[in-house]
Amino acid sequence: MSRTPFAPLFDRLVDDAAVFPPGLAPLDVAVREHLERRVGPYAAHIGPLLVPAASAAELTTLAAADPRTLQTPLEVSLVVRPGSPTEPLVDALTSLRDDDRVLVTAAELGWSDDWRQVLRAGVPVVVEVGLGEEQARGLDDIAAAVDEEHDVTVKFRTGATPTWGWPDERVLGGFLDAVVLHGLSFKLTGGLHHAVRGRHGGEQMHGLLNVLLATHEALHGAEAHELAGELGRRDTEVLVTAVASLGTDDAERVRTSFTAYGCCGVLDPLTELEALGLIPATDTTEEHR
Repeated sequence: MSRTPFAPLFDRLVDDAAVFPPGLAPLDVAVREHLERRVGPYAAHIGPLLVPAASAAELTTLAAADPRTLQTPLEVSLVVRPGSPTEPLVDALTSLRDDDRVLVTAAELGWSDDWRQVLRAGVPVVVEVGLGEEQARGLDDIAAAVDEEHDVTVKFRTGATPTWGWPDERVLGGFLDAVVLHGLSFKLTGGLHHAVRGRHGGEQMHGLLNVLLATHEALHGAEAHELAGELGRRDTEVLVTAVASLGTDDAERVRTSFTAYGCCGVLDPLTELEALGLIPATDTTEEHR
């Protein structure tokens, strides 16, 4: 039995980033497996499939070839990397606008001087920000767009790449503090493969439960150094107990702020949450009847 009497904290929490590093699944495999997962035991916790904007044409072909998209379109979020031009994303959004088999739930790109071009497409936009002065300028710019009633969410990278160093507790805590102070919602990408902060596979990784609790604390006025302390906790039982103690209102408030995160191993965090009693155990009996 789940320790929590509510679902909101984990509903559609994990976006399926199977085609992105380090998973790098071929798009046909990612589409097939995503369609299987959306009716599987973890379906309630999985968001859209993240797809590179450059793959829009292939995506159209794959969706048209799968009969499962006739009744329910394939939900995707189209992505271009920070530093990439916006035109391929705008073109992809245009090409999929009238596709009945693909539903574009968002467009994701890095913050730049011309990111607002994507707003004209009329879909929710997710904008990745960097560090330091660039982050501050990006958050101010995004907040202004939200004030103009555009649907924009901030994105921040929690895992290392060849060009992005792993952001430690201080850096991630500073981001959480800043984004909450701006009154913006955010999603995360990269690195959140495990429930609890620690070294996994030889790499330092933030914990999903740590981030959820730090977001809760940020919403209640905690400052950056306090959030860093929450992000650094490694006592699994303490974290599980704290998360399980959140009421429905608190859970909904956390998820209004922390909307989702992209993970290439989409089931990794979910199987851990299940083992910890935070989401219902899989009913394999029903599955195989």
